[in-house]
Amino acid sequence: MLQIEVLTLFPDIFTGFSESSLIGRAARRDLLQLTVTNIRDYASPPHYQVDDVPYGGGAGMLMKPEPLSAAIEAAKSRRPRAPVVLLSPAGRLFTQAVACEFAALEQLILVCGRYEGVDQRVVDLLVDQELSIGDYVLMGGEVPAMAVIEAVARLRDQVLGNRASLYQESFAPAPGGGLLLEAPQYTRPPVFRGLAVPEVLISGDHRRIAAWKAEQSLALTRRRRPDLLCGQTRIAEGAASQNGDD
Repeated sequence: MLQIEVLTLFPDIFTGFSESSLIGRAARRDLLQLTVTNIRDYASPPHYQVDDVPYGGGAGMLMKPEPLSAAIEAAKSRRPRAPVVLLSPAGRLFTQAVACEFAALEQLILVCGRYEGVDQRVVDLLVDQELSIGDYVLMGGEVPAMAVIEAVARLRDQVLGNRASLYQESFAPAPGGGLLLEAPQYTRPPVFRGLAVPEVLISGDHRRIAAWKAEQSLALTRRRRPDLLCGQTRIAEGAASQNGDD
């Protein structure tokens, strides 16, 4: 079982997420244990203050170190093998490769920042790594945390109905290394608003279909994400040639 604990000031955000779709099903099948902890529970009465003005001035407020550090330490006592990950725009970019790293773990603690961020001393003392889901700023770390949970949980055994789909999608490892985007996909009806499904996909010729998918995957990656190719052009072209007609 993968145990994930989320530390947040807004636990209600996760209610529907934790109960719905594959995440909810994974929890009901004891494949995933998702615990959401309110950081405010670790603030001091009577006001339970969790933020304060930053030293040196500046707009906005910062999360105070006392309640956040107490929440992290309590989570760490419950999950001693879990790395502490702070969702932050300043973190390393979250990729499929990072999702695979996390999927190999048994425990994970995700810390959702809010306001203008958190006191740096908490990061220095208690955070193992900072993680960003992209080059933009959101209002908090809750949406990024949900993105990480979905990306990681679906890689665990038995969470997906058909595990083979993990190897036929965007950012799945390509033969020989590198990454490619997934080829376009189609379902019934065969013609929709004048657009027909490519003939090769209904031909029943698996070698031609594999060649077409390899060619489309390469073309799509070249057009939209050439940064992913990293020398993989020859690999994809070789796969298309190998699976095509002799």
